[in-house]
Amino acid sequence: MEFDNIHTPVMLERCIGLLEPALSRPGAVVLDGTLGMGGHSVAMLTRFPELRLIGLDRDRDALAIAGQRLEQAGVADRAHLVHTVYDGIPAALESAGVARIDAVLFDLGVSSLQLDRAERGFSYSQDAPLDMRMDDTSELTAETILATYNEGNMRRIFEDFGEEKLAGRYARAIIAARQVEPITRSGQLVQILQDATPAAISRQGHPAKRVFQALRIEVNTELSVLETAIPAALNALNVGGRIVVLSYQSLEDRIVKRNLAKATTSTAPAGLPMELPEHAAKFKLLVRGAELATETEIEENPRAKPVRLRAAERLRAGGINE
Repeated sequence: MEFDNIHTPVMLERCIGLLEPALSRPGAVVLDGTLGMGGHSVAMLTRFPELRLIGLDRDRDALAIAGQRLEQAGVADRAHLVHTVYDGIPAALESAGVARIDAVLFDLGVSSLQLDRAERGFSYSQDAPLDMRMDDTSELTAETILATYNEGNMRRIFEDFGEEKLAGRYARAIIAARQVEPITRSGQLVQILQDATPAAISRQGHPAKRVFQALRIEVNTELSVLETAIPAALNALNVGGRIVVLSYQSLEDRIVKRNLAKATTSTAPAGLPMELPEHAAKFKLLVRGAELATETEIEENPRAKPVRLRAAERLRAGGINE
């Protein structure tokens, strides 16, 4: 199978450039917490011949494709792939016989594979079953949410996970529509949302965008998983180890920003005349704020447009909550 044209990794060169001091260490181990189709991982293993990889993904299709790409590139013998959500870092490291790691990469959000396969139901632009599961072994689907959540809960996820101003209006429209017939396909949901959207607002962007994002996040518990995964990754890093995180929407980026801010802040009590070594920050930021993709990259890979990159390096040992 030819993979060159199926997936373009976002900000590949920038990610590798930031991680390189850690990746080039003798015996270095990198954790790709969101393996996807393996674009970043293949590049890292190819460029650093001594590097070992632990790759995590909840999507079994993605793991299969990534495994084939690693085999094709001749680097599969240095990769340990694990079917797990990325908050399963401690167990994944244990399964690989690894206690500490030197680098971490998270490329968050929905993957190209999930978006491009209409039958997965992630895209509002193609009619498909309302599934939206990143892991097809899990039980909750978008169809189940639309069929069983009450108006209050539906409104909550649209507000909290989609930042949708018309959350209440859309929740009421869905409740009314499901009394007539089950909502099982994305085309049905899009029509319900379009019918419930005032004309003036519909001209500001597709009315389904935020609702589909909210449903996807709820189905896959993406934000609660991320709240656990980032501290676990930071705690697993060796001194001198580095982490790079690519986020694609503000809710993810806020979680990453908050966790990195905590890790890079002194714990010294206010009023001390000098900072004691044990209070010094355990990490330092490697980029100021959130770095964006260049115009050139966005032109070559439109999916890079919303990305926000943050990165940090471990300065000293110890847990980030200590």
